[in-house]
Formats: sequence, C-alpha cells, structure tokens
Amino acid sequence: MGDSTAADGGDNSLSVRNVVEQVSRLVEQSKELQESASGLISRNSQEDASLRQRALALDSNIKMLRSFIDSSVKKGNLDTKHAEKLSEELSRASYALSEGDAATFLPCKSHGRFLRMFLGPINVRANRKDVQLKVKEEYYSFRDRTAYLFLFFPSLLLVLRSQVWDGCFPALPVQLYQAWLLFLYTALALRENILRVNGSDIRPWWIYHHYCAMGMALISLTWEIEKQPDCAQKQKGIQLFLRWAIMQGVAMLLQNRYQRQRLYTRIALGKARRMDVVWGETAGVKGQLWLLLPILFILQAFEAYVGVLLLQTAVAGVVSEWQVVTCGILLIIMAVGNFANTVQTLVLKSRVKAKMKKGKSKSDLTQVSKDQ
Repeated sequence: MGDSTAADGGDNSLSVRNVVEQVSRLVEQSKELQESASGLISRNSQEDASLRQRALALDSNIKMLRSFIDSSVKKGNLDTKHAEKLSEELSRASYALSEGDAATFLPCKSHGRFLRMFLGPINVRANRKDVQLKVKEEYYSFRDRTAYLFLFFPSLLLVLRSQVWDGCFPALPVQLYQAWLLFLYTALALRENILRVNGSDIRPWWIYHHYCAMGMALISLTWEIEKQPDCAQKQKGIQLFLRWAIMQGVAMLLQNRYQRQRLYTRIALGKARRMDVVWGETAGVKGQLWLLLPILFILQAFEAYVGVLLLQTAVAGVVSEWQVVTCGILLIIMAVGNFANTVQTLVLKSRVKAKMKKGKSKSDLTQVSKDQ
C-alpha cells in the first residue's frame, strides 16, 4: 500500500517535470520563430525597396528615351521609320513592366477621398496580378447581375402601375427602387475606384457620373411621391425616368456582351492591358458601334429630356420641391457629360485609325519602291 502511494507520487512529479520542460521548450520555439519571421520580413523589406528603386529607374528611363526619340524626330536627327521601331520596342518594355509582377513596385494612383471616406486609410492595391484580375472579374460579374435587375425593376414598377395601382405609383415601392439605385451606384463607384488604384484605365468621368447618380438617388429618397388628384401629371417625371432606366438596362446588357469580347481580343493582341475595362462607349468594332452608338445617343437625349421636364414641372408649379430642381439639373449634367465623352472617344478612335492607315500606306510605298 505504501509502495503504491510512493510510486504514484513519483509518477506525478515526473509528469509535472515533463510539462514544465515542454512549456519551456514551446516558449523557446515561439521566440525562435518570432526572430526568424522578423528576419524574413526585414530581408523582404530590403529586397522590396531595391526592386522598387529598379522599377522606378526603369520606368523613368523609358519615359526619358521616348521623349528623346520624339524630340530627335522633330529636329530631323532620327529617321521616322527607325524612330517608330525604337518606340515599338520601348512600348513592349513598358507593357512588360506595367503588366507583369514588377508593376507591383511602381507607384499606384492616389486612393482619393471617396475610398478614404468609405474604407479609411487602408491600401487596396493588390500585390499580385492574379488578385487584381480577380477584382476585375468580380466587377464584371457584379455588372452582369445588376444589368438584369436594372432592366427588371423599372419594368415591374411600370407594369404594376398600369395593372394593379390604377395608374398611380405608391410611395414605398418607388423609394425602395431608389434605395437600390443608391446601393448600385455606390457599389459601382467603390469598385471602379479600386480598379483605378490597381491600374485600370477607367475614365474619371464615368466615376464622376456615378457620384452624380448617387447624389440623385439619395435626394430622390426624400422626394415626396405625389398622389391624387392629377396623379398622372404629377408623376410623369417618374414614369419617364423608369422608361429611361429600361433603355439603360438594355444598353448595359449590349455593352457587357459585345464590348467585353472586343476587349479580350485587344488584350490578346497587346493593344490593351489586362486590367482595362469597358464602360460607356469604349471598345467595340464597327458593326457593334453602329448598334450601340444610336442607343447611347438616344439614352443621352432622353436623359436630358427627363431633366428638362423635371425643371419645367418645378417652374410651372406642378411639383415645386427643391428635390425636383436638383434631380433635373443632375440629369442634364450627366447627359451632357456622357455625350461629350462619347464624342471625345469617337474622335480619338478616328485619329488612331487615320494614323494606322497612314502608317500602312507608308509601309506599302516603301515595299513597292524596294520591289522596283
């Protein structure tokens, strides 16, 4: 009996001693791991700084050589054909720098106040190219989903107005739709700002356009929905806006289908970067532009018409609230901005095509002279 008790006491002291040794060993291992991790982070930071300096120097040298080639051609010190060949080589080097993993070490665009307001002072620049491309694909997926909803919601409201609501919109469904528009434009603006930070070529106007649309959706939430009497006249602006939204949904579906296919082709040919996106009137071959441009111009004209109609209803005293005036002005601003950007893109496309034709004709003449 006594021997058994002594044996148990010895076993307990042994197990306690093992636990103490294991705890001490784990503490030492955690310290060693922490020191190893700190050393690795320090080495990575030094290598990161070195690669960043090399990337900045290379980017600066490419820009300097481009400027030198352009000035040499203007002064007549460099042959045009030779200059074009050198510029093409520099473009390849610049493309490899901006599209490869080395692009991580180039300075990124400013995050802007909008991102800082919603997300705070955090870095949304992805270090890996595959992560950046996932951000772009998620943006496309979000646009695809919302395009169908953009078409469905106003169609449903117009059908319910004529079939169920006796020609008069109730306030709640319209305000729910306006709240959804506020969410949509805010989400698009956030995603587009993040894409710009990660190297996308989205034009600033399209982001500003969504800022205006956000403001209009927010203001319209405070807009009292007038009812009887004379409900049809007082709600005419809402009807026209919903019809414009249906047309906008159709245009978004066409853009998502046709223009993206063209962008993928341009990326494969090296004429566009992998982080570039299509929005508004960008991209598209001749046949697609003949289909899309009339729809875009009609949309812009109809958007301006709805804005003018809202201002007229305010001046005539039918609905004289400040929300009506503000929404009308915002619609006109967005219509004019969209039209100006569409025309600007068309002019740019025509200049690029003219330059390509001119270069092709020069090369044909050179080949003919060689054959002779």
